Amino acid sequence: MTRANFLNQQAAAEPATAPVRAWRWRRGILAATLSAAVVGVPTDVIDTLWFTRMTPVRWWEYPVLTLTAVLTGLWFAIVREAIDERGRSGVLGSSLLSAFAVGCPLCNKIVLGMLGVSGALGVWAPIQPALAGMSVAALGAAVLVRWRRRACTPAGCTADARVLQQPHQ
Repeated sequence: MTRANFLNQQAAAEPATAPVRAWRWRRGILAATLSAAVVGVPTDVIDTLWFTRMTPVRWWEYPVLTLTAVLTGLWFAIVREAIDERGRSGVLGSSLLSAFAVGCPLCNKIVLGMLGVSGALGVWAPIQPALAGMSVAALGAAVLVRWRRRACTPAGCTADARVLQQPHQ
């Protein structure tokens, strides 16, 4: 198959794949929204009447929450083979780590029980930015790995897969 024939086939398949691509991005937006809500509401970074924070929200918690939501949404938006769902627990674990990172140190019952009030503020609070960095780095790595391992789907192929499918001249 020549490059021109391959590109013509891709162009002809384009209208049929538009709903699949739209669903992929809707799935990513839904995952990002759920991630922001699941991390932001209980930690009271997203202010609601349901939870009250005992310490003010720190400046870096907003970007961490935003990056967590965006990277989680991107991970879910990248189409993989249906049988390959590796990494899902890592993404969920990284999102949970970001919840511990942006949460109020005095509101975390586990930390409060283990370290007490002075330990929560003196030991746990200074560690939280490092936890946030690890969480965002792990989510970024998961998105990168998923992007590199994506496969051809009915919605289209990656640029690398197109090169691999072309006959060598």
